[in-house]
Amino acid sequence: MPGIFDLSLELNGFPIKKARKALAQITAVPEAEFGRFDRERREELVKFHMARNQFYQSLAGPEYNDWESLPIMTKRDLQRPLAERLSDGYRTGDVFVNKTSGSGGDPMVFAKDKFCHAIIWANIMRRFAWYGVDFNRSYQARFYGMPLDFAANAKLRVKDFFALRYRFSIFDLSDAGLAKIVNGFRSRKFDYINGYTNTIVLLAKYLRGQNLVLKDICPTLKLCITTSEMLFDDDRAVLREWLGVPIVNEYGASELDVIAFEHPDGRWLVNAETTFVEIVDDAGRTLPNGTEGRIIVTSLHNRAHPMIRYEVGDRGVLDESSTSKFPVLKSLTGRTNDLAVLPSGKKPAGMTFYSITKKLFGDQGNVKEFVIRQVKLDTFEIVYTSEMPLDEREIRHIEKVLEQYLEPGLHFIFIRKESLERTQSGKLKQFVSLIKT
Repeated sequence: MPGIFDLSLELNGFPIKKARKALAQITAVPEAEFGRFDRERREELVKFHMARNQFYQSLAGPEYNDWESLPIMTKRDLQRPLAERLSDGYRTGDVFVNKTSGSGGDPMVFAKDKFCHAIIWANIMRRFAWYGVDFNRSYQARFYGMPLDFAANAKLRVKDFFALRYRFSIFDLSDAGLAKIVNGFRSRKFDYINGYTNTIVLLAKYLRGQNLVLKDICPTLKLCITTSEMLFDDDRAVLREWLGVPIVNEYGASELDVIAFEHPDGRWLVNAETTFVEIVDDAGRTLPNGTEGRIIVTSLHNRAHPMIRYEVGDRGVLDESSTSKFPVLKSLTGRTNDLAVLPSGKKPAGMTFYSITKKLFGDQGNVKEFVIRQVKLDTFEIVYTSEMPLDEREIRHIEKVLEQYLEPGLHFIFIRKESLERTQSGKLKQFVSLIKT
């Protein structure tokens, strides 16, 4: 008898049983043969779309010499009607359709055929099971966005019910809003937490301020899985201490799949079962392991819509120990379009800039959340929420350190707010450049 989650997938036309069998065959491929196996299925995927997808034919051209000669796809390539991008034999009514949040600046609608969607879920369930999470039995506390429209919200609540999860509202993260969330943990027997990193970190900091450990409030809680936003080491420590459970980091893209998931041995294990991940330079050439570059991902089972050598918009490094079957993401270093540009011409990475500021704020423990906006070549706004306003001494110290790290002559405007603006999906964009380069 299938569980409620499996049953809901099957009833909606997603063949989870078939997907699990296919996934088992993939994971059974010996490591020594996996490189050849991977090349063959990539060649098969390209051959399919070159024959059956006019959109990809026009993008790639009539012929290609090798894998690296294929174009790198971006969100902007896909910003055209979905019907124009589907392969022959697929219609919008018989595929899984969703849209990205647009937090990177380019929202879009995407599609996956039903088998592709099913094998993605089979692989997600397999990886969550490393930590004892069973989607058919484990109750999830969910920290994602939700639509404000009543009908769409009601539909999502029904979907969450069948997926054994309760979705908390993340649009009121004031102390009063966070207190309501904590009370929700008092009355429900959650097994694990899954959701946006920054929201869960803010919850943990609230718990710290109240001297409460979430595990004590909700004894059934066993795990927290963070996703969608950067997880810094100091935030992981705060989560571990005040949630009182192990912390697992996931990295993925809704239009693709899970890209990497933290293994119990500590490695950030790349998903080689249903994706192919590359690190490339600015010219699109594959870089050796250990070298930072653009993250390019191929969805290996999507026949309805080509997602081949797709740029997710992030930069990262594959570990030197990576193999074809077990690639390891050594680090995720930030968004490709999040660069600060200084008067001298220097271009520090936005996320590196953010992390330096984060350490400075961490020293005094007052600031809850912040974002950095570059508004002019020499001017940055640091918008923050805090218990108390930063005093002149704190501001001067932060300015001094930032000038030492960046360059002299910069201006920093500190703006304290009650709450920070999030995207429609509830994400917090940590660094934004408002200047044209």
